[in-house]
Amino acid sequence: MGNKQEELETCTCLQGYDLIGITETWWDGSYEWSVGMEGERLFRKDRQGRQGGGVALYVNDQLECMELCLGMDEELTKSLWVRIKGRAGTGDIIVGACYRPPDQEGRLDEALYRQIGVASPSHALILMGDFIYPNICWRDNTAGHKQSRRFLECIDDNFLLQGIKELTRRGAVLDLVLTNKEGLVGDMKLKGSLGCSDHEMVEFRILRTARRARSKLATLDFRRADFGLFRDLLGRVPWDKALEGRGAQDSWLVFKHHLLQAQE
Repeated sequence: MGNKQEELETCTCLQGYDLIGITETWWDGSYEWSVGMEGERLFRKDRQGRQGGGVALYVNDQLECMELCLGMDEELTKSLWVRIKGRAGTGDIIVGACYRPPDQEGRLDEALYRQIGVASPSHALILMGDFIYPNICWRDNTAGHKQSRRFLECIDDNFLLQGIKELTRRGAVLDLVLTNKEGLVGDMKLKGSLGCSDHEMVEFRILRTARRARSKLATLDFRRADFGLFRDLLGRVPWDKALEGRGAQDSWLVFKHHLLQAQE
């Protein structure tokens, strides 16, 4: 945060934020004394072995909360997860902060997707952060890059909704707010940058009367399927030629394509 720390503390005091998520922190052990804020509990995950790329969450110390471990992939991803206990009979909320470097490998993406899969079904979920998928068109949920399409698949598989529609950095929507309930967040707006950052700050309210997001995917009735024809269609595919020279991931995408064609 560096010279942005004082500005952040001023914003927090003036706006009365209960929750603040930060990505691309440059903190290490030497920052222990300088990054705390009065009235806030700090959760942080510094990027080990190099500068930049850490994440942090400040939570109002009046809220009962705890950091979560979502499996064996914790050390692989630049993500942080906290469960906040609901008030007056409302359910708990899981809040995540994530930074995805632009050169991140596919296996690390998959580790993050597994964490999302664990977090999403059981509680209301808000995942915010810098994901750096510049070629996704959020208006119609399409993408021209394989990794971006895989990210959209993860969003569909977990019935997540993406709330930011405005450009947040360099003409693209790179910073996202994902939720698994309709109406969980509201009054979302961009608030300019903090210090000399080239990212926009995103402000929103968490609403307690949200509904579980409804899937837009069609549900097939397999009791009416012609499995004989299904096997015949897949048997016509020249698999040796179709999969020749392909790795595991590309082979899966080819198989999935033919499977879905036969299903139709």
